[in-house]
Amino acid sequence: MTERVVEKGTVDMTRIHDTAANLTGSGGMVAYDIDVLSWSEQQAALLRRVAAGETINDQIDWENVAEEIESVGQSERRSLASHVRLVLEHLAKLEASPAANPRAGWQDTVSRARVDIEDLLQASPSLRPKLEAMVAEQLPRALKLAASSLAHHGETARMPLDKLRYSLDQVVNDWFPQP
Repeated sequence: MTERVVEKGTVDMTRIHDTAANLTGSGGMVAYDIDVLSWSEQQAALLRRVAAGETINDQIDWENVAEEIESVGQSERRSLASHVRLVLEHLAKLEASPAANPRAGWQDTVSRARVDIEDLLQASPSLRPKLEAMVAEQLPRALKLAASSLAHHGETARMPLDKLRYSLDQVVNDWFPQP
């Protein structure tokens, strides 16, 4: 590694470059498990070269490329589930909590999460048919979170939380429970 004296508060780019160079494998390729950002940039560039007609298939890390492509879809599903769970949790709090002060904040949270759900469904329309099952799957988790939150704040729910149910329309549209 090249040693250089640098001013205090500045970044020694030579050291960073040398460190990055040591992370690459043969042929200047970065290993997937060493630096996923650099690996992904290299793989994307290689795939573009293949698309342009070059024959470089042996340089592409096909197994990890396939796993990363699959993980994009999994990430989208997890994100949608998280937003659905957030809406359900806050709808349950709105319906069951006797408290008045946090209601506006809970409604804002529901509205923001609904926008996020809409964005995800627009970006990945194939998630839409999975949404109803996702609501059913996330409801018990959301109710558990709502019960924990209410208990944490010393509140007693006005009704048994495990009896609450919400339709897909109530989750994604502009519906709010009445106090």
